[in-house]
Amino acid sequence: MIKIHPGLLLLFMAMLFSLTSIAQDEFPAQPEPPQLVNDFAGLLSAEQKASLENKLVNFYQKTSTQIAIVTVKSLFGYDKSDYSFKLAEKWGIGQKGKNNGILILVKPKLANEKGEVFVAVGYGLEAVVPDAVARQTLVSEEMIPAFKQNDYFTGLDKSTDVLISLTAGEFTADQYVKTVKKGGNSGGMGGFVLILIILFIVFLFRRGRGNSHGLGSTQSFLGGMLLGNMLGGSRHSGSWGGFSGGSSGGGGFGGFGGGSFGGGGAGGSW
Repeated sequence: MIKIHPGLLLLFMAMLFSLTSIAQDEFPAQPEPPQLVNDFAGLLSAEQKASLENKLVNFYQKTSTQIAIVTVKSLFGYDKSDYSFKLAEKWGIGQKGKNNGILILVKPKLANEKGEVFVAVGYGLEAVVPDAVARQTLVSEEMIPAFKQNDYFTGLDKSTDVLISLTAGEFTADQYVKTVKKGGNSGGMGGFVLILIILFIVFLFRRGRGNSHGLGSTQSFLGGMLLGNMLGGSRHSGSWGGFSGGSSGGGGFGGFGGGSFGGGGAGGSW
């Protein structure tokens, strides 16, 4: 029978405890009370965090879909996708059986490290948030441009609006991609059409001055209303799905439900 010196046994137990503690520190524990927005890196103001939390809790209460945001200061050598899936599984984001959770993980850019973002999508939502959409449009169009300006709130606010609309079925992934591409290439033609409309309105105004007072007033009113609608519409060309966060409907976020992840999602760096 092999005898182990008590000192070696204690040393082995201390090393095992130390390794376990390090592993736990690499993946933050869920805060109490539970929250959907967990800003461990300190990237958001209190008001920004509350705005995102209220929006995501409100959506969760209506649909049971859990979209969680986690910011961290370090990935501890992990690849961003590996870290995201391990953390999402550890927390159990989404509902058990439905697997309807999404984790947005953000590590900010530091002096000697690039910024990292990854969107991990639960089993049950992979069909409505395909990897290609997450990578080519959601991350590259909604998140990284804002993150490069250190505007983390705008990137998170826009991307969660898109995820809410996709998972709620307000538009499909294909419709979202087509709209993003169209929006990126329509600036020149849109400006040309707007100029033609303005010239037409000016023509109506001038013609109205030469006619009776009633006809001129009617034309001026119609022309002004058309111009107002055009300018008003252009201000909202970047919105998605008409969803506004607002305040939560009450009850708060009760905690994660044990959802599972199978590798769906995508990320990027800057």
